[in-house]
Amino acid sequence: MVTAQVSNAFVEIADTLGEDFDTSVFLQTLTDRSVQLMHITAAGALLADEHGTLRRSTASSRRALLLQQIQLRTGQGPGVDCFRTGRAVDADNLATDDRWPEFAVGAAGAGFAAVHAVAMRHRARTVGALNFFTTQLGPLDPGSLNTGRALSAIATIGLLQREGVRSRERRASQLQTALDSRILIEQAKGILAERLEMSVDDAFSLLRQYARSHNRRLRDVAQGIVNATEQLNPPTSGRPAAPHPTGEAVSAPWIGVEAPLRMPHRPPG
Repeated sequence: MVTAQVSNAFVEIADTLGEDFDTSVFLQTLTDRSVQLMHITAAGALLADEHGTLRRSTASSRRALLLQQIQLRTGQGPGVDCFRTGRAVDADNLATDDRWPEFAVGAAGAGFAAVHAVAMRHRARTVGALNFFTTQLGPLDPGSLNTGRALSAIATIGLLQREGVRSRERRASQLQTALDSRILIEQAKGILAERLEMSVDDAFSLLRQYARSHNRRLRDVAQGIVNATEQLNPPTSGRPAAPHPTGEAVSAPWIGVEAPLRMPHRPPG
């Protein structure tokens, strides 16, 4: 029963959209099931990258794949026109169709007489195109064409949903990285402020100035401060350190720096 076959194909296509998603596997499943359900000779898919440029091609057979590659290389063909316009493109007789000369020659050599392209489109977004190849002249029968449109629709929605998930994952990762960096910098500011006996704002200024003068990322310098692998000198124009009660030379609590601090001599009372 065709309806059951279509349902099973939808389930199989959806299964390829899991965590281990592979674009090549997804497109291969899509084109293979198109041939099976539409009773055509071959099917091919063209998919755009995140910048809206057709980059990837897959087909159910080697001959059809060569035609997909011709379209990517020349920028001409039914799939390319379909992707650009977002509308279906039909060529019922490639031998007399002069729109894509190199594609037509390749199709004739591969034994294809006609091709029909359907946009992989959802609302205003077009992500690719499906090409359906036949060895017989003429249009596709309405039932096969409707099946092809349904396959294109479910595949497009699945791809867009998958893209949305990946986009949210990237944003979450970026936010977490920014938060981790902020925490690290705050820790470094606190360490500097305590050891150099300065305000937190002055500590941040020192940290930022050091990173800029050494052409390094602020986060990397902060990591070095926290790990005690980074050595920073105190600012030369900073306020003097607080007096030590003994009046003797002591080690200043600077990171990687020791300096004598002496109190003025007091005559005996």
